[in-house]
Amino acid sequence: MTVRTHSMEIATRGKGLHPFTRNVSHWLSASGVQDGLLTVFVQHTSASLVIQENADPDVVLDLADFFERLAPENDRRYRHTTEGPDDMPAHIRAALTQTSLSIPVSGGRMILGTWQGLYLFEHRSDPQRRSVVLQWIGDVAL
Repeated sequence: MTVRTHSMEIATRGKGLHPFTRNVSHWLSASGVQDGLLTVFVQHTSASLVIQENADPDVVLDLADFFERLAPENDRRYRHTTEGPDDMPAHIRAALTQTSLSIPVSGGRMILGTWQGLYLFEHRSDPQRRSVVLQWIGDVAL
């Protein structure tokens, strides 16, 4: 059994879903891994991770719009306002989604569905640099 860990930075342009499936696929390929389990973890409290459809761009736009309605900015009921009007809604959105994903790997490739892709879901308005940790455990190629 082998463990491989890698950190990557994902630059966002502000709110929305930012795809990074290719980045992870490239790392897996370069690592020489075969069968195992990949954990993907975002090290932030105002961003999250989702596996979502990667074929129709309207899906990720509708998802982002839904979360805007669900946790709006400038809600007078928020107590935490010192980091700006987008910060508390960002924490709420991150709490409702995921900070880590588990993905099976076979033959060195993620076993994702035909239309599935990995996305960093940025919940802050301004561009950010987000740290994502990949950890794979399993068998390597001989």
